[in-house]
Amino acid sequence: MLNGRTPSVKDVAAAAGVSLGTVSNVMNRPEVVSTRTRERVERAMAELGFVRNESARQLRAGTSRTLAYVMLDGNNPFFHDVAQGIELAAEDADLSLFICNSNSRAEREEVHLDRLLQQRVQGILITPVNPEATYLDELSRRGLPLVIVDRRRGDESCCSVAVDDVHGGRIAVEHLVEQGHMRVAFIGGPDSIGQVRERWQGAREIWDELGRSPDDLIHLPTEALTVAEGRSAGERLAGLPARRRPTAAFCANDLLALGLLQQSIGAGLRVPDDLAIVGFDDIEFAAAAAVPLTSVRQPRQELGRAAAQLVLDEASNPKHRHQQLFFTPELVARASTATRPRQP
Repeated sequence: MLNGRTPSVKDVAAAAGVSLGTVSNVMNRPEVVSTRTRERVERAMAELGFVRNESARQLRAGTSRTLAYVMLDGNNPFFHDVAQGIELAAEDADLSLFICNSNSRAEREEVHLDRLLQQRVQGILITPVNPEATYLDELSRRGLPLVIVDRRRGDESCCSVAVDDVHGGRIAVEHLVEQGHMRVAFIGGPDSIGQVRERWQGAREIWDELGRSPDDLIHLPTEALTVAEGRSAGERLAGLPARRRPTAAFCANDLLALGLLQQSIGAGLRVPDDLAIVGFDDIEFAAAAAVPLTSVRQPRQELGRAAAQLVLDEASNPKHRHQQLFFTPELVARASTATRPRQP
């Protein structure tokens, strides 16, 4: 600090005995400055404690060296893993990543997007509450690169990166049928979430194809995809008549599955002997649960990295064409479904 103020470029130039233009070249085009002069300027910067005002430089350039990710739910580890993949790709491009959390609220999401527009970020990645929201179209109209993450739109107006959730629902229920289960519960909601609808669709499709009675595939909706809702679903399962009670449950995400597992063990049930459980996402906590959780694995970091590469291409490539990438999930079988149930 100089007399209580932050040192400026002028201070650096005076201390090094060079022009403002030379200091600017050292920061932006060091290859055009002689080694001796560059070292003198850099020494002056260090002695003064000079820190480049990157925000001001980016504002003059009309953009920033920042990407932004608006995640859907900051409490869900899945989205943190996606963000990590985005961050790795951003670092490779020498960019920073700004993360926002909409907390599954459309009005909060819109506020975040408006602020990011003001910040002139290079591109936005978003897991939206509603991928068809009109304010997402406004971003494209303003020429801001946009990629939808873990969602798809009904058109190809922007890039998207998603997982085949219907297939995920199919392999989860097929696994439970292969384990000998005759009655299965699907736990998940609200239905306004596209992934929930598609995972339920996949579960119904494979159940019908295997010739099972529709009455033996029970849908228990939840208000959110949280551990607390999973515990609540477990209580509702326990309240069903014994002749209607499922011997297995497919949960729409791992947080629900972990809540169900917690409630089941607390109620004295043996998992998987009394109740087998399958989750979705395969977050880190799934394998570390008291009973390691079978889950449908999504390539979380790969989703994030692929999305970041798409937004960077749109920001820098005049010949960019929108792409809709679709990943295939896989089932990871663990102890929560390891044994066959006792038939009633």
